Amino acid sequence: MIEVVGEVLVDGEAVPAEDACVSVLDIGFQRGFGCFEAMRAYGGTIFRLEAHLDRLAHSASALHLPLPDRTSLIRWCTTVANRAGDAVVRLFVSGGVDPGHPGTGSTIVVYAEHPPPSPRVLRIGSRPAPWHPDGARSELTGAKILSYGFNLAATLAARRDGFDDALLIGRDGDVLEGPTFSVAWFHGDTLRTPSLELGILASITRSAVLDLAAAAGLAVEEGRYTLDEVLAASEVFAMSTVKEVLPVGAVDAHRFDPGTRTARLATAFRKLVAAEIGR
Repeated sequence: MIEVVGEVLVDGEAVPAEDACVSVLDIGFQRGFGCFEAMRAYGGTIFRLEAHLDRLAHSASALHLPLPDRTSLIRWCTTVANRAGDAVVRLFVSGGVDPGHPGTGSTIVVYAEHPPPSPRVLRIGSRPAPWHPDGARSELTGAKILSYGFNLAATLAARRDGFDDALLIGRDGDVLEGPTFSVAWFHGDTLRTPSLELGILASITRSAVLDLAAAAGLAVEEGRYTLDEVLAASEVFAMSTVKEVLPVGAVDAHRFDPGTRTARLATAFRKLVAAEIGR
């Protein structure tokens, strides 16, 4: 169950959560046509809000959806974050009510929710992801769109198999990402992670962590890697707005001990957040 903090902003107007709604004629509801962002607020301040809004603008452009001016988006997001404190702030842009003219009657929704509980160590099961771009290019490559049904189905299937979440594997056997997180691992002294060229999400947290790793003197490689490469790693971890930097304790039947280098990156990330939001 989603625990909403306070009221929901619908096109900038505060509405009780139980009364907030989007038209059933909206192509966001009917066809998953729209885009969104999930941002982390710490003490009422959103980490890298501008980067999130840059990514939202890219997603909206790919969908040919007009956005409100950035000043309004910033005001709505910061209003919700200030009221919520420590929370996940979600911003949704619906496709509108005319499939021939996206954006007609579009609805902008912003709300905060309590961060969902997360395990201290993540267990993930590999799942085929034939729907994923996996290196192919399309009009929506790189966009963070509402159509997350396949991703959620993969998560639920992994949970039925006894895991916390899924690890998506491409058509050619390449490791891609989790349904809502990026993945990386240590191969010897090198940190490796799937390349953005595979069509994985350009995660804000992933970008920050890779910068931190390079600044710490770690070799960082992005490329195409198979599941066997991950299983041979010494440490594996997930990265996302909600999970931050979270050690992976199992991939399929293979177990990993949470490692010191992952712990150091997690600590460095928390310090980066504190420095940037002024805590």
